[in-house]
Amino acid sequence: MKKTAIVTDSNSGITQAEGKERGIFVLPMPFMIDEVPFLDDVNLTHEEFYEKLLAGSDVVTSQPSPESVTSLWDEILKDFDEIIHIPMSSGLSGSCHGAMVLSEDYKGKVHVVDNVRISVTLRQAVKDAQELLTAGKTAPQIKEILEADKLNCSVYIMLDTLYYLKKGGRITKAAAMLGTVLKIKPVLQIQGDKLDAFAKARTAGQGKTTMINAIRNDMVNRFGGESEEFVNLHIAHSNSPDEALLLKAELENIFPGMPIVMNPLSLSVACHIGPGALAIAVTKKLLKG
Repeated sequence: MKKTAIVTDSNSGITQAEGKERGIFVLPMPFMIDEVPFLDDVNLTHEEFYEKLLAGSDVVTSQPSPESVTSLWDEILKDFDEIIHIPMSSGLSGSCHGAMVLSEDYKGKVHVVDNVRISVTLRQAVKDAQELLTAGKTAPQIKEILEADKLNCSVYIMLDTLYYLKKGGRITKAAAMLGTVLKIKPVLQIQGDKLDAFAKARTAGQGKTTMINAIRNDMVNRFGGESEEFVNLHIAHSNSPDEALLLKAELENIFPGMPIVMNPLSLSVACHIGPGALAIAVTKKLLKG
């Protein structure tokens, strides 16, 4: 039986320390902050990232260099026979396509998964890959299963501010100003490879209700039901752990007995939406029992 390694990138939210503990290789995503290069969780902590973001620094996401990808693969293949590489969504970054092109030189030893996931849903895909590997699936089989399952997830994100969407050119200055005056709490959604508007709320409470109703609808109408048997439920946040804990308590009352996993949103998402965001995500359970 082949010895298989699992690789993801830091968009999964899996830290270098957690990766080592779980036997997962994590490729750090690069950032340019005020034209200075940084690597997520290598020489840039979440705390430092938000300090720079709030201070008005120019934060630009990037994708790993070909050399950083191939050097990691080459090092791994000294001890493993093959690699399952699960990068962030191909619709939100060019890193997935880049990895696919690079893998062509590895003669079937590197299997790049394009399952359009990011942040907590990408984290779940990595967990699923580990479980599939334990269940005896081969690398090509795991790639096929994860890609077939790619649309069985939803993410809803309530923003605290429109400033960063405006800064990134995703909305106009006038729209941002109007939204700020009206104290609108926009709710965005990630379905597949797109980050889109979903709803507008006038209060945080309305925004939470909007997300919860959307998640419940997806559970019932897309993923089989409102229980641990059918789905995995996640909470994520951008530098707002206390608010995330309150949201977690609300969800525990609404979905009693449902395990709820809470993690920070990946920095690549946070730099576009800013601090103070709350997210609820659901993924259809891939392996039951």
